[in-house]
Formats: sequence, structure tokens, C-alpha cells
Amino acid sequence: MTGASSWRLRLQHKTGFTYAGAVGASYNEARMSPRNEARQAVLDARVEVWPPARTYRYEDYWGTIVTAFDVHAAHEALQVTATATVETLPAGDLIPADGGSSWAELAVPETVDRWHELLLPTPRTALDEELTEVAERVRGEHPTPHAAALAACSLVREEVEYVPGATGVQTDAVQTWRQRKGVCQDFSHLVVGLLRAMGTPARYVSGYLHPAPAAGIGEAVVGQSHAWVEWWVGRWTAFDPTNGIPVGERHVVVGRGREYGDVPPLKGVYSGPENSGQGVEVTVTRLR
Repeated sequence: MTGASSWRLRLQHKTGFTYAGAVGASYNEARMSPRNEARQAVLDARVEVWPPARTYRYEDYWGTIVTAFDVHAAHEALQVTATATVETLPAGDLIPADGGSSWAELAVPETVDRWHELLLPTPRTALDEELTEVAERVRGEHPTPHAAALAACSLVREEVEYVPGATGVQTDAVQTWRQRKGVCQDFSHLVVGLLRAMGTPARYVSGYLHPAPAAGIGEAVVGQSHAWVEWWVGRWTAFDPTNGIPVGERHVVVGRGREYGDVPPLKGVYSGPENSGQGVEVTVTRLR
């Protein structure tokens, strides 16, 4: 993947837990490695664990690369560091050349069966009566699913204020809508919930975002773990509702699923005293 319009990004994501005492054993899964796919090429990637542990990789049900590891030595903290170099492409044509599927085409049994799991509500994307009415109104105002999806993204961005720390990983779409505050995962859960209520297959995407459109070459900056959405209108179309932009060269995909619960960067179980905190640090450098 080469060309003047492509970007080359180096990513470093550090996360982990501290405990209130010594933990005897922990069993963990990290979803922090970018994927090779049409608009991004992974040049190198590795995941390092402290305390040292043997790791193994596999691809989960949704196609996300998982690094699994067990730590059996006593430890009071766990740190995982994922690094990668990725080449990305700018956003392609947002509107499908054929205009995308119609409402009738999305409703045929073959399509509904194919994307059944991405049409169902989940704990974080389920809607209440008010939001269901919003979804019905947006659908009724737009002639195609694609147009309605873009309108749903605009609506959420207009109605919900981006406020870091206003929500947590357990916050759902209804809570976000009621308080009108949230972060990228909340924007994405809301949009995914609205799209599914309209009958449009939608999925939650987890990854990274370089925060600067005019990024300097070689300058390391504080990046973001990020989330956005994709919807099916004959092909998957990616859009970042938090920033109101198509997914492009600043975005790096890590995983996809029904909601955040399918793609958490780090999760696990352990034996010992309570978890006393989690730290997250993302650094992004544009290399080209």
C-alpha cells in the first residue's frame, strides 16, 4: 500500500491494572492489534506483557485478533503494551456507486438472515420508546438507508455533547441520550442502536485515531482509543459519528462487533484482591 495520499502510523498502546495486593494468577485477552484489510496494511505488530508471560494469538468470532495470556507468578500490577506500524488510505467514496440498498432490499429474508446478529439490540445499544420513535422518524424522512444512516450520525452529534469522563464502559445508549453527554463509544452505541431499529445492519468498530488532520511527520502525540460505526447498504460503509467524518487515513481498525463488549482492549479474570485502577496511554506518530 503506497502513494502520496497514504499515511504510515506508528502506534503504541499501554494499558493494565493495579491491584490492592498480590494477585496469584490472572487470565487475560488483549484486543489491541490492528488488522490487515482493504484500507490498511499492518507492517509490524507485537504485544508485550509484564510480568512476562507466554502469549498466543487467534482470531475471534468477529474477526478480531486476540492475544491471550496467563500470568501465574504473584503480581501487584499487570501491563500490556501493543505496538504497531500501519499504512492507511484516505476515505473512499462514501456514497455507494449504485446508491446502496433500498429499504425493501434490506428487508428481504436473505439479508435479514445474513446479518441477523447485527440487527439485534445488545445491552449497550438497546433503545427505549423515545429513541425507537426517533429511529422511526429518521427512517421516514429519508428515501434510502444510507441517507438515513448519515442523518442518524448528524442527529447524535448535534444532540450529544462530547465530554470525556462523562460516562463509563457500562453506559448504554439510553443513558447517553438522556444525559446528552458521552464519548466516542457512546456516540457509536447510539448510532448503531438507531440503525438497527430502522432495519439497517450495523456494527461497532474499535480502533485508534490520530487526532491531527495536518499531523507533522515524526511528531509523537497523545492519540486516542477510538470507536466508530459501519452500516450495510449492499457494502459496508464506515463513518465516524463523533467527529462527523468518513473513516480515513487517521483511523486504524482493531476490531468489530455488536458493541464495545465484543472488542474491549483488555479483559480478564484473576484470583486475589480487588482491582484498584486501570491506566491507558496511547501514542501515535505519523511516519509518512
